[in-house]
Amino acid sequence: MSQFLFNILLAFACMLLTGESSAPSFISGMVVGYLILWMSRSAFGKDVYFSKIPRLTGFLLYFLKELILANLRVAFDILTPKNYLEPGIVEVPLDVKSDLEITLFANLVTLTPGTLSLDVSADRKILYVHVMYLQDEEHFMCELKEGLEKRLIEVMR
Repeated sequence: MSQFLFNILLAFACMLLTGESSAPSFISGMVVGYLILWMSRSAFGKDVYFSKIPRLTGFLLYFLKELILANLRVAFDILTPKNYLEPGIVEVPLDVKSDLEITLFANLVTLTPGTLSLDVSADRKILYVHVMYLQDEEHFMCELKEGLEKRLIEVMR
């Protein structure tokens, strides 16, 4: 049985023991279950589960920070009289390989206000991204690759 599934079962057991069936109860059960599994990891053998959870948490916090900053930038542009738009289309070379990774990356780019994934090249090596505030193409591409794509690869592989 995978450790993730075992963690979910421990969370449900925690919910049953406390008598509460709510999201906070499930989340606290997941945290307690994770700690129990982490303390007994030598009995289960080495698993990637314990290294993926911190990476996933870091990825979610990074994406949330980027999402908030992009929202603030778009809101600032809307509320001020000066127009700060400098639209452009950027070709971003992809390091993600599988269909799932490419789809997740393209959708995460689209979810961020001010950017929109337009297309993936036929050889699946380039993602075309429309950017609302493009001052420097190289800086934007480096920021996207070193930030979002790099963290997504860490979580997915």
